[in-house]
Amino acid sequence: MRTTMVRNKDVPVQLSPVDDADSAVAALFQSHRLAMVRLALLLVDDVETSEDVVQEAFAALHRRWPALADQEAAVGYLRSCVLNGSRSVLRRRRTVRRNPYPEADTLSVEGADGRVLLAEEHREVIGALQRLPRRQREVIVLRYWSELSEAEIAATLGISVGAVKSNAFHGRQAIAAALGGAE
Repeated sequence: MRTTMVRNKDVPVQLSPVDDADSAVAALFQSHRLAMVRLALLLVDDVETSEDVVQEAFAALHRRWPALADQEAAVGYLRSCVLNGSRSVLRRRRTVRRNPYPEADTLSVEGADGRVLLAEEHREVIGALQRLPRRQREVIVLRYWSELSEAEIAATLGISVGAVKSNAFHGRQAIAAALGGAE
């Protein structure tokens, strides 16, 4: 268990790991929240849901903070939490869509505010991105939106670098074909 010493008006104050987690997670929240919301938004295509996914990721990080072996890797942990949370949202949506009672199906993939926020060309790209298989979509989003290296993507998704390269290649080809151009 690690503790941190902080000076408060020349009186040393011993912080507990929870206090340390509070300040560390708050600092990460300030610096990475928007990027994480954007990442989730590209995967789930809904602003409110994206914010919920990110909030859950930060809550999970806070709960696990004392147990993290390498607290320098907290951003990677957050990114993985956002990806997993987005996957869960998409699974729930598929379940709701298969519901035999259409009046219970209240989720919409494209909200009204999403149409207003995105320009026409962005909607076309997002549409092509949404039609990709899940793994290709995740690799493309992490590579070109989050600007992660192939090694970072492999670590985040738990796949090999070769699988990252293959999914990126096929994903780019599929997007280019959907948009009517060549890569």
